[in-house]
Amino acid sequence: MGLLNCAVDARALGKVAVLMGGSSAEREVSLMSGGGVLQALRARGVDAHAFDPAQGDLGALRRDGYARCFIALHGRHGEDGTVQGALELLGIPYTGPGVMASSIAMDKTMTKRIWRAQGLPTPDWRLVSDAAETAQALQALGAPMIVKPAREGSTIGLSKVSAPGQCAPAYQLAARYDPEVLCEQFIAGDETTCPVLGAGASAQALPVVRIVAPEGNYDYQNKYFGDATQYHCPSGLPGQEEQEIQRLVLQAFRALDCRGWARADIMLRASDRQPFLLEINTAPGMTSHSLLPLSARAAGISYEDLCLGVLAAAALDQPPPGAPSGASSA
Repeated sequence: MGLLNCAVDARALGKVAVLMGGSSAEREVSLMSGGGVLQALRARGVDAHAFDPAQGDLGALRRDGYARCFIALHGRHGEDGTVQGALELLGIPYTGPGVMASSIAMDKTMTKRIWRAQGLPTPDWRLVSDAAETAQALQALGAPMIVKPAREGSTIGLSKVSAPGQCAPAYQLAARYDPEVLCEQFIAGDETTCPVLGAGASAQALPVVRIVAPEGNYDYQNKYFGDATQYHCPSGLPGQEEQEIQRLVLQAFRALDCRGWARADIMLRASDRQPFLLEINTAPGMTSHSLLPLSARAAGISYEDLCLGVLAAAALDQPPPGAPSGASSA
């Protein structure tokens, strides 16, 4: 897998901070992701340490001699370009996409605008500012409709609306997490996700994961804390459909100028098997329930090697003059 041939000298990576926790609504999940990554890196001989930005000054990373950071933060101030920008200023290479790609990907509306401009399929949507506009969006988009914060993850604040009377509570729930509320056309069909590793022309899509949640409700509880959701990898989809999803996800990844890794969510419409991009996650979950490690394992990449390979590719958007970017030839 290009990025993950794992011919990596762990000692050459230097002192590593695994950024976890943070202040977002996804703090609990981030701590689980970060704990897994920390254990995996240490198992491979990396001098890795936990660092919670909610409990420490990021400036300490440079003062304490950290050579690179593994970003296991999720949500606001973790995968929205802010911590990436801080690390750019500190000159410490980090995992995953850079400042602009992270910022755009966190904003579902901006992501959809770019994908649509690139001719990539994504469900129709409306931005709304109150319950009345939410009801108007339901008329325009049809029922059922998804209502969610434009800049949040892990299905936090998300509702499925089937009738006008549900619009007000759905809007109010989403608005608790973000003043920008996104109403999105619901696509009925197979729910899938597909990770990408690498950058540019060398980026590669991993095997597709097909998700079967109880009553189709892939919510926060079912994502991280329940055992009722089924994850199929191999996906069980026809080979042509799997390849089309992988092709589409690579286009989506490159359209946002992502690097390192990401994971895109795709709905495969039942009526005609047309895939639709929902969103892309630039700091994918790494918990025991997470889907990127599952997909990597199907491709023959262990959890430990995945963590090590992603860390070895840590980089900066703007390396200091005369300095290497921080990416290794892993």
